[in-house]
Amino acid sequence: MSTHYERLGGSEVIRSLVDRFYDLMDADPDYYAIRKLHPEDLTESRNKLAWFLNGWTGGPPDYIDRFGPPFLRRRHLPFAIGVRERDQWMACMTQAMNSVGVEPGLRQALTAALFKTADFMRNQPD
Repeated sequence: MSTHYERLGGSEVIRSLVDRFYDLMDADPDYYAIRKLHPEDLTESRNKLAWFLNGWTGGPPDYIDRFGPPFLRRRHLPFAIGVRERDQWMACMTQAMNSVGVEPGLRQALTAALFKTADFMRNQPD
């Protein structure tokens, strides 16, 4: 059985996905609430998400090798994340997955898993 990492096409496709995600976030006003949570220069954000997704999807543990365990909720606590930010993040990632051609079955599985993670990041009341 192949991993999501393999089904996606490995680190090059994940990097394309991440770059598309941040390009959309940076350009589309629909994603303003999440864009304002990021630094002006998105280089490090791009790298960290790509490294994280490599390991999260079953590929090399690039993020953990560099930073240790992700402790995602703790790392996101300084940022006000509510339903709006969760939904914008998910919409942006879904649009990015569509743009890079993630096959529908895999996109559905990733969307469900990513939603659980994004919802766990919320630290603001509804």
